[in-house]
Amino acid sequence: MPDNSDYFDFEENPHDFDEDDFEARVWNLLVLINPGDEELALQQFNRWRELLAERGEPLEPDSDWLPPLFAAIGWQSGFEVEREDLDSVMAAVSELAARWNLQLDWGGDLDDEDFADHVDGVQLLSIAFDRLREHGYTLWSVDAGSEGFTGWMALTRDDDAMLALCSLLNVEVRLGSDPF
Repeated sequence: MPDNSDYFDFEENPHDFDEDDFEARVWNLLVLINPGDEELALQQFNRWRELLAERGEPLEPDSDWLPPLFAAIGWQSGFEVEREDLDSVMAAVSELAARWNLQLDWGGDLDDEDFADHVDGVQLLSIAFDRLREHGYTLWSVDAGSEGFTGWMALTRDDDAMLALCSLLNVEVRLGSDPF
C-alpha cells in the first residue's frame, strides 16, 4: 500500500486579519451581500466607517453599528422600509434583484385591488424569497431593531456562511420567507 501522507500533510495559510476582528467580520458580511462586487463592498465599508465616526460610535460589536450599516448599503445591497408601505417593499426588493438582472413575478400588481387587498408585507417578502431562490439567491430578513422590514440578499450557496457570520456579529437573521 503506498504512503499517501504527503497528500494530507498541509500547513494552513495564516489569515491576513485577526479572526476576532470586528471590522473584518463586517467586511466579510459586505462581501457576502455584494457577490462579485468588491468595489461596491469597499465603498459601503468606508461609508459605514464614516457614519460611525460621525456619530462618535466605536468600531466594536457592542456599539450601535447596524443602523449605520443599513444607511451605508441602503437601496444598493439592503433595504429598510415601513411595514405598511407595500410599494416600498416591492420596490426595494425589486431594486436589489435588478442588480443581477432579475425581474420578480410578484403574482400581481398593487394597482389591482384583488391582489392588493389580499397581501401584506410578510406575504410579499415570502413571494420574493421564493422567486429569488429559483435563481440561486436568498432574501434575508434582519432584526435591525426597527419597526419596519430590513434585509439583504446573498447567493444561496452562502447561506451557511451568512448564518455563521451573523451569529459572530450578534445579528439575528431569518430567511426572508419568515421576516421579523
